[in-house]
Amino acid sequence: MKKRLLLLIALLFLGSELTFAQKKTITGTVTDATTKETLIGVSVYIKGSKQGTSTNSGGQFSIEATPTDQLIFSYTGYKPVTQLVGANASFQISLESNTAQLDEVVLIGTRSAGRVKLETAVPVDIVNVSKTAATTGRLELTDILNYAAPSFNYNKQSGSDGADHVELGTLRGLGPDQTLVLVNGKRRHSTAFVSVFGTRGRGNSGVDLSTIPTAAIERVEILRDGASAQYGSDAIAGVINLVLKKSVDEFTANAGYSGYYDPAFNSKKSVAAAQYPHGGTIDGNAFTFDANYGLKIGKTGFLNLTADYSKNGKTYRQTKDTATANPKALPLNTPRRANGDGSSEGGTIFFNSEIPVSTKTTFYSFGGYSYKGSDAYAFTRNFSSRPERFPTNGANIIPVDGIIIKTPDGESYYNPLIETKIKDLGFAAGIKGSFGEAWNWDLSNNTGNNDFHFYGKKTFNASLGADKTSFDDGGSEFLQNTTNLNFSKRFDKVLSGFNLGFGAEYRYERYKISAGEEASYKNYDPAGIKAAGSQGFPGFQPGDATNSNRSVFGGFVDFELDATDKWLINFANRLEHYSDFGYNFSTKFATRYKIADNFNIRGSVGTGFRAPSLQQINYSSTFTNVQGSIISEVKIAPNTSSITKAAGIPNLKQETSKNAGLGFTFKPVPEFSITVDGYIINVKDRVVLSGQFSAEDATLDPSFTDALKALRVGTAQFFANAVNTTNRGLDVVLDYNKTIGDNRYRILFTGNFQSMDIDKVNYPTILGKTEALKETFLSSREKKFILASAPKVKFSLNPEYGHQDLTVGLRFTYFGKVDIYGYGDGTGTSPVVPKDDGSGSVADLYNYSGKLVSDVYLSYKLNKYARISLGADNVFNVHPDLGYIPGAKGWAYNNEPAGPFDAVQMGGNGRRIFARIGFNF
Repeated sequence: MKKRLLLLIALLFLGSELTFAQKKTITGTVTDATTKETLIGVSVYIKGSKQGTSTNSGGQFSIEATPTDQLIFSYTGYKPVTQLVGANASFQISLESNTAQLDEVVLIGTRSAGRVKLETAVPVDIVNVSKTAATTGRLELTDILNYAAPSFNYNKQSGSDGADHVELGTLRGLGPDQTLVLVNGKRRHSTAFVSVFGTRGRGNSGVDLSTIPTAAIERVEILRDGASAQYGSDAIAGVINLVLKKSVDEFTANAGYSGYYDPAFNSKKSVAAAQYPHGGTIDGNAFTFDANYGLKIGKTGFLNLTADYSKNGKTYRQTKDTATANPKALPLNTPRRANGDGSSEGGTIFFNSEIPVSTKTTFYSFGGYSYKGSDAYAFTRNFSSRPERFPTNGANIIPVDGIIIKTPDGESYYNPLIETKIKDLGFAAGIKGSFGEAWNWDLSNNTGNNDFHFYGKKTFNASLGADKTSFDDGGSEFLQNTTNLNFSKRFDKVLSGFNLGFGAEYRYERYKISAGEEASYKNYDPAGIKAAGSQGFPGFQPGDATNSNRSVFGGFVDFELDATDKWLINFANRLEHYSDFGYNFSTKFATRYKIADNFNIRGSVGTGFRAPSLQQINYSSTFTNVQGSIISEVKIAPNTSSITKAAGIPNLKQETSKNAGLGFTFKPVPEFSITVDGYIINVKDRVVLSGQFSAEDATLDPSFTDALKALRVGTAQFFANAVNTTNRGLDVVLDYNKTIGDNRYRILFTGNFQSMDIDKVNYPTILGKTEALKETFLSSREKKFILASAPKVKFSLNPEYGHQDLTVGLRFTYFGKVDIYGYGDGTGTSPVVPKDDGSGSVADLYNYSGKLVSDVYLSYKLNKYARISLGADNVFNVHPDLGYIPGAKGWAYNNEPAGPFDAVQMGGNGRRIFARIGFNF
């Protein structure tokens, strides 16, 4: 009996053990320990096994495991958690952020859950905008990035028919429209403005980053690699992703002041100050205020709100002396007496929101509205040189107080003002979630509209008289609506992990030009002697008006494979169809191999494209030119016009590119990281704006000149796929961070070394028959501007020390040599100017030597709620070399609107002092 009882007990015990060892379904949710937000894409796997899964869009997971198994929860930027299954069937897991690592996680360039930036297959920079903005007086996001990212470049334009009022940055020496801008991973619409006169990036549009408040941005991710196969058009040079803030229950506000103290070139300091308008000893005074607050919605939802306001004053720059004997002097600047940056005033409101609507579905939305009113001086109108531009009564000027100014030497002049009103609206909304076996989906719609309107102030239509001094010059508008549907899934059992992404996109774009009021462009003088249209910026004419649109459909597939724990492979393909020019296919392959835990090599090859913008295809502008009694038009002809067809210029097509990159990341110690990445980018059929062709040029084909004359067009210029270029470069980033007790040390070095070659100019047959016509189509000067989009060398060294509540730092930024041509005297195909002594001519080539700019800043935490920052940018008041030819000073102003103060390197405004106070509650 006892034996039977013992046998029964043994069988019961064994059965319970077998039952206990059986697998069961374990479910649960993973959240952020601080914010309580659910985390998507958390890896959940059984220790010692390849069996695993990941959390869905609701942060939920399901996995088969035995009670003796240990589950490991791992997510980039968070500390891993290990949990014994035991008798539990469900878990609520909270992960604590690893702050140092979380700051390095990037979402751009991958459709998986994100990777630490040193482990990506392509180079990505991360810029903490709030921290960076607190250490500088530079207000614009583009200006901040110019000193924070190695291959990002930005030059503030001055007096350039609207270019003063937008912020268009560039990557790796390419054009501003060859970099794609995303907000929260969604395509941002571009500005309606087209850079035409006196600018870098001539003939380009791009995204105006000033329409998004810096206070709304958590960080900026800059992908320095061609990514058209992943994101579509414009990503030839790379991608900039603005990640908006998600913080809740926290109020931050910042107020700041900055101004330029430039005793070297402030117009007030000139011996000829009476000849120039000027401000105070400190000019360009700027005041800013911003505020940000986040609200919780339910348990895990949020609504983050931002508002900002800024007001910027004008700057005035001239040489101190006009004496010929002084080697540092230049002649009186009569072409542009008011030389400097324009003024502006504007504000922005922005929001970012996510609201879970079920355990597997989340609604999200973001966007905002911005307004900016700006004005800048145009070229000066001097009565002695161009009396037809003045309102007169017979031979006498009609005086107008506050506009026409008389100088001590008897000259009369006025400075027209070009005013702009820019309204920008963007709104995105979407739903994301999961279904089935951890498939993730995301459906979104993103609408953006930019309205760019011109006005003329304190100016005249001389053919109309002196009574009207302000004009509505018309403007342009660009609308973009993008709808995306994306799917992705991670397969943990495929090798060491495989992420599949695919989706489709539909985009609608519309571009409009509206004519100005009649008085802004019409000639009311029956004799044709007086100049027509508002001086400074003549209005768009009814013949320029357009309302054009197109649609784009695209599809992509994206693979990301962890072939082993050390080897990562990315592969993407994208096919798009544009209703106005057809299909384009792009592909990309990238890989990263972990040679050691602290050393990775990475590389990529791919193709890319940029569709010609609707602005480039349809831009039209007409200026009336009077020579003697002959009235003719100067026309920038749209690609669809009969004039363009007569010139033999085909329909604009996409720019195409091939790119390759190779580099490594190395972290010899936890506090120090090194990244080095080389690249080569070949671009074919870049769209540029040609020079002006005259109807009186006998060397041109008669069929073309006859077409011009029939339409009373005196000269015409065009957009064309004209240039093939190759960029080669090297990006280097060295970053050291160390904390010892209450002391913090950081040294950051960023560098870009690059060069560009123009491989070929694609001359149309009619416009390229002779060397002179080729020079007109794309001059030596325009080629120099393309090549000078970035200096050959730019690097920055930023040492910083902190002790408890005090932080002090220096920033040294070196801008390498740049050279550009002036216009020359027009006597030949090469730009040359005569020497002052009459001994001959010299090349009109301006050499800007390399310059080092030094910034200094101090930040102190007053208490747990407030912090103050003080400092000076360009503390030693360094300027670019003046753009003129020694020995030919008489031609010093034969250049862009800024003349010798052209916007190269660090710009011409000099030292900037600043103070900021920030609050956090």
